[in-house]
Amino acid sequence: MINQIEEFVDDLRNSHGKNLAAVILYGSAAAGDFIPQHSDYNILVALHKIAPIDLRNAHACVREWHKMGQPIPVYFTVSEMQNAADVFPIEFHQMEIARKVLFGSDVLRDLMISDKFLRHQAEYELRSKLIQLRRQYIPASTSVDDLKTLMGESLASFSALFRAVLLLNGVAPPATKHEIVALTTQHLGLDGAVFEKIFNIRENNFTEKFEESEANALFGQYIEQIEKVIESVDKGGK
Repeated sequence: MINQIEEFVDDLRNSHGKNLAAVILYGSAAAGDFIPQHSDYNILVALHKIAPIDLRNAHACVREWHKMGQPIPVYFTVSEMQNAADVFPIEFHQMEIARKVLFGSDVLRDLMISDKFLRHQAEYELRSKLIQLRRQYIPASTSVDDLKTLMGESLASFSALFRAVLLLNGVAPPATKHEIVALTTQHLGLDGAVFEKIFNIRENNFTEKFEESEANALFGQYIEQIEKVIESVDKGGK
């Protein structure tokens, strides 16, 4: 995949020319807990200016990147990143903690991230994902494979939000998902065994053997722990 990333960066350079300020890899691939076929290569593209033609110029290379199963890059101008850092504190904290500059300057290095709205965003995102998780459980509840996939993939998303929970509690979050969840579990007094079981499912490429009743029981325990995290955020801390 390294060659494809390098080719994509070259294509971005050709597409945007001198307008391209930076290309930054962030998230699990930069943190070191990337899982092939299940994790994404998240890319931030920083331009000096963004007009519709600048985005159209990227159509061909982004289309090919997306065909490989990767998410479309996030586009920001260098100047608007500073203005947006208080609106998207979770995302920018994620980029701040785990990133790799693929081209240009480290435009995130001196970014001032305000946590004024961190609690609001954290609770909103956590509750939204919990509602989505409940909806997804309905069709998945009769399939062990679907349940394993649902739990493993959703925990990856929740772990990014747990980083914000740690920040709200005055705890510096580590880089990897596993470490983030373990520290959150310790700090909030959660049942860490539940998350460990789901991480084992994810890290063993979803090959863990479960009976349908076991998978559903684990999901129920998982939901209960997520609800406790939300309750902590809603109450303002630990």
